[in-house]
Amino acid sequence: MNQKFSVTGMTCSACSAAVEKSVKNVQGVSSVVVNLLGNSMLVDYDGEAASQNTIINAVENAGYHAAVFVKGNEAKSSETAENKVQSELKEMKQRIIISACFLIPLLYIAMGHMFKFPLPSILHGEKNSITFAFLQFLLTLPIVYVNRKYYQVGFKTLFKGHPNMDSLIAIGSGAAICYGIFAIFRIGYGLGHMDMDVVMSYSMDLYFESAATILTLITLGKFLEARSKGKTSEAISKLMDLSPKTAVVIREGKEEEIPIEEVAIGDILAVRPGQSIPVDGVIIEGSTAVDQSALTGESIPVEKSAGDKVIGATINKTGYFQFRAEKVGDDTTLSQIIQLVEDANSSKAPIAKLADKISGVFVPVVITIAVLATVVWLLTGAPFEFALSIGIAVLVISCPCALGLATPVAIMVGTGKGASNGILIKSAEALEIAHKVNTVILDKTGTITEGKPRVTDILTAEGVSEEELLRTAATIEKPSEHPLAEAILEKAKEMAIEPLVVTEFKAVSGRGIIAKDQNETYYSGNLFMMEEQGIDTAKLLKKAEALSEDGKTPLFFAKGGKFLGLIAVADVVKPTSVTAIKEWKSLGIDVVMLTGDNKKTAEAIRKQLQIDKVIAEVLPQDKESEVRKLQQAGKKVAMIGDGINDAPALARADVGIAIGAGTDIAIESADIVLMKSNLMDAVTAIALSKATIRNIKENLFWAFFYNTIGIPLAAGVFYSILEWKLNPMFAAAAMSLSSVCVVTNALRLRFFKPKFKTL
Repeated sequence: MNQKFSVTGMTCSACSAAVEKSVKNVQGVSSVVVNLLGNSMLVDYDGEAASQNTIINAVENAGYHAAVFVKGNEAKSSETAENKVQSELKEMKQRIIISACFLIPLLYIAMGHMFKFPLPSILHGEKNSITFAFLQFLLTLPIVYVNRKYYQVGFKTLFKGHPNMDSLIAIGSGAAICYGIFAIFRIGYGLGHMDMDVVMSYSMDLYFESAATILTLITLGKFLEARSKGKTSEAISKLMDLSPKTAVVIREGKEEEIPIEEVAIGDILAVRPGQSIPVDGVIIEGSTAVDQSALTGESIPVEKSAGDKVIGATINKTGYFQFRAEKVGDDTTLSQIIQLVEDANSSKAPIAKLADKISGVFVPVVITIAVLATVVWLLTGAPFEFALSIGIAVLVISCPCALGLATPVAIMVGTGKGASNGILIKSAEALEIAHKVNTVILDKTGTITEGKPRVTDILTAEGVSEEELLRTAATIEKPSEHPLAEAILEKAKEMAIEPLVVTEFKAVSGRGIIAKDQNETYYSGNLFMMEEQGIDTAKLLKKAEALSEDGKTPLFFAKGGKFLGLIAVADVVKPTSVTAIKEWKSLGIDVVMLTGDNKKTAEAIRKQLQIDKVIAEVLPQDKESEVRKLQQAGKKVAMIGDGINDAPALARADVGIAIGAGTDIAIESADIVLMKSNLMDAVTAIALSKATIRNIKENLFWAFFYNTIGIPLAAGVFYSILEWKLNPMFAAAAMSLSSVCVVTNALRLRFFKPKFKTL
């Protein structure tokens, strides 16, 4: 079974690695995914071999707290989540202010003499050294107290055998404070024994200001990091804000406002202009235009009338209407979108595994390096305070925060950006793989084409008007249920032409339709029907053949023995399909069209769109095997489709992309869902994947580069040659800055806009 847990107390990737390792050791657990940003954990386990309690105990044994995640107990709106973030930021801000209030006079006292700042006489001279040292200790205590969390968490996880970032800070600043206290005793000893050399030596190396500065700068860095991280989930927060809190339900003929949670399937709801549609459903009365931009990215409101579906959280722009609720609560489109984005954020991209492995051993290795560096410098004859400052600097600069944030922050911003553009990316893995795609397979009907036949050409015989031909065609086709008949009736309606009424109607298999009214007999069908009825179509025959070559279906019409003309019907190519295919080709991606249509029609569309390859007359069950063949040839394949018969192929492909207007089965089988049914969004999805992976690589590079340079510098490797030594205070500032830089770099993805070459 698969269970989600809430985990608290994690501060860095070493924490999430420790939790993951501890839970993986539980018998019966097959997989664990810990989300540091979301403070959550997904565990797949055997319910007979393991239980929720054993998993929670494993988390607590690692030094953290866990609880079963209960649906509905999480933030129901961004307001709650935002309050939590704001509360944490407020608490951190208070800690920074208090720390700064004591740090400023502490630095003035400790370092003022270096800049020849005036100091009170009681702090001058060797005789006042104990006052000078003890005052610094007193000023440090409030800073230690307000930032005590580092010691509580750091030492707890250290003693549990899973040291984290807080452990490094606690050990580093704690060592500095302990050395300062030791120095006070040594100053007291020197004054008591009139040994002024000891007094002077220790009064100049107290390290209270280093400990206080480290704690203050780390907290400042965490404050800036938390404020930036709050922006990464902005997309989800905005989506949560869209959902209205109440709905107007019609009961016993009266309108009644109820909480959104009380809306049930089958309820009749009323929506006025300007209001948010509360849940998903079907309009039963009225018409309007609906702004769906927040969910699908479509800028133009969509016209809706009786029988049309409406989506919860979209905005009713113009008319009053009533609709029947079909999906409520967690089943609404909005809830599913939020769930998809959260699931994507909880998952891990393959690129993150390297960082996770390093984070798992990083802190113990850093502690070892710090101890070794201190010991080595002592053995080389360096003063104890010099060796100690080296150890502290190594501990403080080596925080694994930047390394742990490099991937999840970029993934969160990337998936959020996709959601705000109507592109739902279900997992971090799909987001990563999409950038490697070199072959795109497109289903034809409903993907490249609109999936709905339309009249493309009306050619009349001599002496026949277009209106007469269309009226006759609509009259014959009105009783028919054929999709081509629907296209002709739609065209007649568009041109405000009313069909006549026929008294007899007969469908002739493989030929067409014969219809009669009181005066005439009408014929509609293919060339064979016209020939059998002795109707001369010679004048338009070549044009009919040309239309067939273009993948269109010509329908011939006659009244009595007189030929009226022909109407060509085709499944029209979406305007965006042409641009999308050109864009893929400009990116070096091969485009393959997969269709069940005959080779002639498929070839016509291939020429029209300049598609590289067409596989025609493919049976639904064979689509998946065609995808597999390309994969076996070494291709990274993205399959784009919308039908039930596309589901196996979508699941087989390296990246399955479902057109949003398609079936639920296709959407569930896919890795990426396009809400707008626009192929240009598939191009955008690949471009977004490339931008996100590029961002992650930048983050990982800077995180690795920072630690590769920072640790040797702090350990004093360059001191013997260049006399470069890193002060612990500067090490703390550098560590904080690295995390802020990584998060800020990831936030650049919020401004992502695809650059299309062919537009």
